Amino acid sequence: MAQRVYEPEVFPAGERLPARDPFAEKLAWLMDGMIRVGPWSVGLDGLIGLIPGFGDVLGGLIGMIIVWRAAQAGIPRIALARMVTNIAIDTFVGSIPIFGDAFDFAYKSNLKNLAIYETALRRGKGSTAQHWVFFVGLFLLIAAVMAVFVVGVIALIRTVGAHV
Repeated sequence: MAQRVYEPEVFPAGERLPARDPFAEKLAWLMDGMIRVGPWSVGLDGLIGLIPGFGDVLGGLIGMIIVWRAAQAGIPRIALARMVTNIAIDTFVGSIPIFGDAFDFAYKSNLKNLAIYETALRRGKGSTAQHWVFFVGLFLLIAAVMAVFVVGVIALIRTVGAHV
């Protein structure tokens, strides 16, 4: 029996990319929206995330398959970075006990990444501004949280120092 060797499609410069990726669509649905519960949907990502320690990492690794396929299709690097950031947020916040499990069911990183992937396929290499805005906003949010933390630590040190 002959074995089939998978060779990814390579698109020449300037050639229009395909509009969709059925495998990525199916994987995103399976991981984030397979089970309907009233107006909500959950997938294997939230269920796998219930396994302590291992579940969120496994969900993140499975989610990286969509990023890998997007990279093969040639979408812009900034869009890939945003997709990886979505998975990182899902993995790290999802690993927090109890709160993270609820977050895992609500934050649909795979469906978000599918939307980024398909939008990039439709628009081509051109539209990356929205991704840069996302990263600037994320940077400002992280800087604000760190500033509040530093101000809090300084205030705590001053308060403790005043009572000593």
